[in-house]
Amino acid sequence: MTHSPRIERYALIGDMQTSAHVCDTGSIDWLCLPRFDSGSVFAALLGTEEHGFWRICPAPGSGVDPGLVAERRYRGDTLVLESVWNTETGTVRVTDFMPPRGGTPQVFRIVEGVSGVVPMVSAMRPRPGYGRVSPWIHEACGRMVAEAGADALWLDTSVPQTEKDGVVVSRFDVAAGHSVAFVLSWCPSHAITPQIPAPYAALAETLAFWRDWAGQCTYNGPFRTEVVRSLVTLKALTYMPSGAIVAAPTTSLPEELGGGRNWDYRYTWLRDASTTLAALLGAGYRSEAEAWRRWLLRAVAGDPENLQIMYGITGERDLPERVLDWLPGYEGSAPVRVGNGAAAQFQLDVYGEVIETLYLAHRSGITPCSDTAALHQRLIGQLAQRWREPDEGIWEVRGLRRHFVHSKVMAWVAVDRTVRLAEDGALPGVDLPALIKLRETIHHEVCTNGYDPVRNTFTQSYGSQELDAALLIIPQTGFLPTDDPRVIGTVDAVRRELSTPEGLVRRYPTAGDQQGVDGLPGDEGAFLLCSFWMVDALALTGRLVEAGALFECLLALRSNLGLLAEEYDPVTRRQVGNFPQAFSHEGLVASAYLLQQLSAAPAATLELVTDTGRPQPVLPELVPQSA
Repeated sequence: MTHSPRIERYALIGDMQTSAHVCDTGSIDWLCLPRFDSGSVFAALLGTEEHGFWRICPAPGSGVDPGLVAERRYRGDTLVLESVWNTETGTVRVTDFMPPRGGTPQVFRIVEGVSGVVPMVSAMRPRPGYGRVSPWIHEACGRMVAEAGADALWLDTSVPQTEKDGVVVSRFDVAAGHSVAFVLSWCPSHAITPQIPAPYAALAETLAFWRDWAGQCTYNGPFRTEVVRSLVTLKALTYMPSGAIVAAPTTSLPEELGGGRNWDYRYTWLRDASTTLAALLGAGYRSEAEAWRRWLLRAVAGDPENLQIMYGITGERDLPERVLDWLPGYEGSAPVRVGNGAAAQFQLDVYGEVIETLYLAHRSGITPCSDTAALHQRLIGQLAQRWREPDEGIWEVRGLRRHFVHSKVMAWVAVDRTVRLAEDGALPGVDLPALIKLRETIHHEVCTNGYDPVRNTFTQSYGSQELDAALLIIPQTGFLPTDDPRVIGTVDAVRRELSTPEGLVRRYPTAGDQQGVDGLPGDEGAFLLCSFWMVDALALTGRLVEAGALFECLLALRSNLGLLAEEYDPVTRRQVGNFPQAFSHEGLVASAYLLQQLSAAPAATLELVTDTGRPQPVLPELVPQSA
């Protein structure tokens, strides 16, 4: 197994159409252009430097280990990254960012001398096609360009550049008070040459954009710094032209180091996008919800009967999964996959997440839309026909379909929120008595077939003995009162059987080398979203102190830049899975909201949360604040 930098050593920069992963060595090891789901031009993250990288750092022999950055931070509540190296001859700062895109996708790297004189080196090996293609690198009009098929990468700087063996190198000194800028621009190889950019104007515009966006956050609780960083990360995962939200900007970062649970998350899951929008709505961000609603209408189009669990970022339905066998994978974790075969699965819970988001949009004052109302009615009609079917469930099992309890609870949520909207007069034309009866029928079946009275817990699926951390959402939904013994028993059972010694929560039991309930061999780390669900479940069942302690523990697992992957491996004590993960940051934000609300007015707020559903939907203006 090769040893790669820990996932948490990477920073994220992005332009809300794609993103780059910058290691604390000064190397960009992952960048897809021009979109999140495009082929990468740097893929060292999933292989070696032979698969593409771009590193700017002090030159060897300058008296510093390039891997030892003295300081790294985002500049305030922005996505502008600053890295500082202290060397024997001086101090240097590198500022990395991608301006919100108005045209050409660009990566800016500005090298500034802070003190003394520091010898620096920029080395870039572009390898389009996920590290498989060696481009034609040449000078054109005094600029360096790498061309391969339909792609052209232009590297502009004021210092000399040379190319040898596929690597573009610049060696230069930077003195205190001076700076050198590098700009990488992508364009179609047949297109007009991109204009030479203005780095400092782009920096000012990028800082202004993020400061203005973060300044609109209405959350002012005790975890504001952590919440805003997570919200900025979630915003960075939006695809601005369409309103879609990717689950993560990477593919195939492993759930188990050296294992095969490696998936492509650069698409829009209806579930993930819905919960992300709930987090944004809770902080007062409504334009993202309006944009996503338009994307949903386009993606589902006139075919809600064939609702998919995920789509491409502009609504693509066909996401064929294939293996990139020339990439060895992160720390030898093969295979590396692009595309996602789970797109064709049936996951009943998606109806609940989508309809709850539409309900949230209504509660937050977003203008009603007749097209959305029509789609809503067709979705609930499909749910009424299909809710008794088994499905692959929230965790996208690749084994046999089952009657997953979480799926049935979310089907109940879909009907319940539809009833609420109809009672509010926001969804005319539905058969309200029939929906109320359907809600009661689903509830009765779940409580009868999905509950184990001997163990006093709901189970993963009808008739099974296994537990599932997704059961922790039951107290969030209003399906049962939070003080119901069945709810408390389920929370305690999950805590007892699926928690690690540190209190983190696994999704469900895995089977090691054998095929488990999910149809896959291998293990995985603790799932961070499930751990945040445990925070919420403890808080909602009256254990606020324990909830707060677990929340603080989870905050401590973030990288030094405040980022979270999908999972955490308590054995190796490192983050695993795709990074950064929308689910994890959404969970952090939701838990922060809930802890503030319950701490401010426990009794009144608990009643309101139970009435309106999950913590994410509880908007600040709907919750009484303490004087």
